[in-house]
Amino acid sequence: MEILDGKKISNDIKNEISAEVEKMKANGEKVPHLAAIIVGNDGASLTYVGSKVKACERVGFESTLVKMPDTTSELELLKKIKELNEDDNIDGFIVQLPLPRQIDTQKVLLTVDPSKDVDGFHPENFGKMALDMSTFIPATPFGILELLQRYNVDTKGKHTVVIGRSHIVGRPMSILMSRKGWPGNSTVTLTHSNTKNIAQITTQADIIISALGVPNFLKAEMVKDEAVIIDVGITRVEDADSPKGYKITGDVDFENVSKKASFITPVPGGVGPMTIAMLLKNTLLAREQRRGH
Repeated sequence: MEILDGKKISNDIKNEISAEVEKMKANGEKVPHLAAIIVGNDGASLTYVGSKVKACERVGFESTLVKMPDTTSELELLKKIKELNEDDNIDGFIVQLPLPRQIDTQKVLLTVDPSKDVDGFHPENFGKMALDMSTFIPATPFGILELLQRYNVDTKGKHTVVIGRSHIVGRPMSILMSRKGWPGNSTVTLTHSNTKNIAQITTQADIIISALGVPNFLKAEMVKDEAVIIDVGITRVEDADSPKGYKITGDVDFENVSKKASFITPVPGGVGPMTIAMLLKNTLLAREQRRGH
């Protein structure tokens, strides 16, 4: 069994990006600039955005953090997005989700300029991804592809089962794993909360990508020997023994499933760190495209 070490690979990627940025500086070029808008005070979102800003510093990007109160109206947010769309200094930006109730997330995502949409959530970018055209791939799926590639995991002709159909992970993964090329060329079954006899399906899978958000959902008896397990789940579970009072748990019963798997991602330290690394990679891509124009 081999651990798919997202911490290590994300560090490698950051070092590669850092080297690219050094070259840009040496040539007197503008370095990539990533902006993030956060509305409200959601603890997890603040932590996540904070780590994005730190990651930008680490690779030599410029970064801007736009904090807005949770009373922000939809109109105010759309105005701010329009400003960032028109700001030539900014190569890519993200709007941190979830947004407060008074704001229509769909409307917000549609307002982001697709050429700056480094999260890959705009329908134009999602459509291009589905059509196999070059575009921004959402950061978490992009990170999973990168892990599979760097650990040389064979996906051709394999049966991939995706658990969860979110627009951020499950749906894009089902499209990407079935595309021509590598990682891809696998036969994909997309399962979700309404799937009957899910264990019957997962026991046939060569590769399982679980993005359900239910702690320890995937048990050893649901997995065949030598399966590749990608755990996207990340849930805070109460834990009296932990100094924080909780521990971070994935969708997979790691202790028991890891005994059967050929490759497996840990939680934390698997898919999570990859997401930020690929967001940086998308921002670098956005900078290169803008330079091309």
